[in-house]
Amino acid sequence: MNQHLELESLSCQRADAREPQGYRAALGDARASFLLTDPPYCLLTRRRKGGDLRDPRASKKIDRNPIVRFETVRDYRAFTEAWMTRAVAHLTPDATLAIWTNLLGKEPILAVARSLGFSHLRGEYVWGKRTTEKNANEQTLRVYEVALVLSRTPAPVLGLADPPTVWAVVGGYDDDGEAARWGNHPHHKPFSVLEPLVRTWSRPGDWVLDPFAGSGSMPAAVLRLGRRPACLEVEPEWAERVTRRLRETARELPAS
Repeated sequence: MNQHLELESLSCQRADAREPQGYRAALGDARASFLLTDPPYCLLTRRRKGGDLRDPRASKKIDRNPIVRFETVRDYRAFTEAWMTRAVAHLTPDATLAIWTNLLGKEPILAVARSLGFSHLRGEYVWGKRTTEKNANEQTLRVYEVALVLSRTPAPVLGLADPPTVWAVVGGYDDDGEAARWGNHPHHKPFSVLEPLVRTWSRPGDWVLDPFAGSGSMPAAVLRLGRRPACLEVEPEWAERVTRRLRETARELPAS
């Protein structure tokens, strides 16, 4: 177990990312140098031609959280502004943001980030999601997800001796079996996808903030890589599950 962290201090705050209390509980007076999070995507309300709401899609897993939908992109931008304003108040001046999003969510996230001083898009980190079906020796990528990497300052000019920045990775939804182990959350990210982001944009010992912890895949990856996770999750069951996951992950770490 990491000697710098006591098991009791490893917890996911049950809190709404738009409210201040959870951040204070998660970080105290500390500030995070990296925000790595997967907020609800900009999915719009599904309606019939007459305007009536469509029935929500039935979930295959009863323990998955419901899909969050918004009436308009403007509503999504207001939601983004509410949580991001709270979150960046708990970051260091040189902090970096890595925010997972979909096509509709990119413009609202970029606009809000710019208004808060994060005007430099360092790049888009792409996860090519591999299917489980094989055709001879080939595997297909049926979809991809993107994380926007943002900062207040432009990227430094890299020298020949500097390591290259990883901007794309290929992996399956649950290559490491962690999704199944921790409840098959629909927004799980495997460790192989998260590791390059955490290693590139934070250092060992840094605080890393995740206001939408979900299954806990991101704070668990942060912990495994020697950083200090601070996380919030609005769903009570998932907040408790993430706390258990963090403490079990800490027990599995080699002694340092």
